[in-house]
Amino acid sequence: MGTGKNLKMRKNWEEQLIQNLRSLGMAYPTARCVLLEVQVPAALVQPGQSVGSVVFDCFEAALGTEVQIWSYTQPRYQKELNLTRQLPALPWLSVTADGDNVHLVLDVSEEQSFGLSLYWNQVQGPVKPWWHRNLTGPQTIPLNQTDIVPCLCVQVWPLEPDSVRTSICPFTEDPRAHRNLWRAARLQLLPPRGWRLDAPCSLHAQATLCWQAPGRGPCQPLVPPLPRENVTVNMALEFPLLKGHPNLCVQVSSWEKLQLQECLWADSLGPLKDDMLLVEARGPQDNRSFCALEPSGCTPLLSRASTRAARLGEQLLQDLHSGQCLQLWDDDLGALWACPMDKYIHQRWVLVWLACLLFAAALFLLFLLKKDHVKAAARGRAALLLYSADDAGFERLVGALASALCQVPLRVAVDLWSRRELSAQGPLAWFHAQRRRTVQEGGLVVLIFSPGAVALCREWLQDAGPAPGAHGPHDAFAASLSCVLPDFLQGRAPGRYVGAYFDGLLHADAVPALFRAVPVFPLPSQLPAFLGSLQGPRGPRLGERAEQVARALQPALDSCLRPPGTAGMGRGMGPEAGDRT
Repeated sequence: MGTGKNLKMRKNWEEQLIQNLRSLGMAYPTARCVLLEVQVPAALVQPGQSVGSVVFDCFEAALGTEVQIWSYTQPRYQKELNLTRQLPALPWLSVTADGDNVHLVLDVSEEQSFGLSLYWNQVQGPVKPWWHRNLTGPQTIPLNQTDIVPCLCVQVWPLEPDSVRTSICPFTEDPRAHRNLWRAARLQLLPPRGWRLDAPCSLHAQATLCWQAPGRGPCQPLVPPLPRENVTVNMALEFPLLKGHPNLCVQVSSWEKLQLQECLWADSLGPLKDDMLLVEARGPQDNRSFCALEPSGCTPLLSRASTRAARLGEQLLQDLHSGQCLQLWDDDLGALWACPMDKYIHQRWVLVWLACLLFAAALFLLFLLKKDHVKAAARGRAALLLYSADDAGFERLVGALASALCQVPLRVAVDLWSRRELSAQGPLAWFHAQRRRTVQEGGLVVLIFSPGAVALCREWLQDAGPAPGAHGPHDAFAASLSCVLPDFLQGRAPGRYVGAYFDGLLHADAVPALFRAVPVFPLPSQLPAFLGSLQGPRGPRLGERAEQVARALQPALDSCLRPPGTAGMGRGMGPEAGDRT
């Protein structure tokens, strides 16, 4: 009976000892020393016999560390127990980078099995697991460069009972990880007045409101409604606003550097508006002042500045007092108002439309003038031909030249086609009228020299004019010399006159020196230059026209060059041959 009782006592004592050891081991981490006192009932102590055992299977310790156990009796005996146990080694982990490729390298033995987890370690909130695997042996785990953030951590533990998990965060100081963190951060609107900064990791950031005018430079900070304060990520915050507005935006800065800017109300309230933000400041004794937020600063409404707000200052105050502006924020120190500028934009567009109409009218007038000029150009430049009717052959040659010049095109006047007018007005009056019209329209008077014309010029130069009645009633050349010679003698001829003579009928030296003050062209050898002088500097190319004129002149010129008495001498016909008498 005594022996059975002792065995029962020993069993109960061992179970109680193991339970105490487990509870004691779970209560103390590995950083502490544990003193365990075991009392053995005297009835169980027998010389040379074991009284029980102690199992250490519940103490927490880091991977790869040593655990030392000392045991001794009280009172102290000679024999003491000193044990050292080595825990499984920590897998060796390193991070390698090759360009945009990042790898986690775990160098462990091929037989060792372990668990590995990647997670985001945030100061606020629970740990967010991202990736977990049970692995064996050495491993190389690829990571995307964009996935690397400062709070990305690695947790490793051996696949053994009660193993301690070891965590490391290798990217805490990596600049690339901090850039990726800001790229991943997002601002979110939480209606009606809430907002939140979402990010994988905790951030050192400050937020403030700003006013973004469409196309007018950077967002202007609004300090009163949302003073700069530290932002807690992934936590709902509230705007101290009365109303939202699409031009109100949130700026998030880190260490005085702007990192994020979002106009959160743009999705719900539409695109940016061309509204003017008025800042109302309130002082003692209900004193109030107003300024308008512009890219150059806050402009007082009743100032003389050359800005849009200053020009519309009185109208904006009237809009504010008449309730046309939206109040966005209000407290004892001041308020913010958003005033629509639509009607002022319409007024501006009215002025723009008026300017466009005036511009269109000017263009139309210019078009009409250009059209008249084109019509005049289409009709050709004016040319008055003066010649001496030496004989019927020469008169036919002049008629052929006049008809060919009409096809250039030129507006040709020649007495050959105006015999009825010459008879009614007289050659001198007809010449004065034609010369005045030709000069006023920018045309030229063409003096066609022939032996008869040269003789008349010499008579005028030597005897001061021929005797009255020496020439026929239709001889405009003889009548014109009383006006032509003074133009040459007084230097008024250049730009108004040109000369011409026909090859084979007159030599160049026969032209009197006085008339060489203007270009004198032999025809048809210098027809291109002659036609170019008649058309002016803006005339078209006349190479083909010159060939046509030459072909038209050649038969009449050949007829003049035949000996007298040759058959085939007919009278030339022009556009107004029916007027000839």
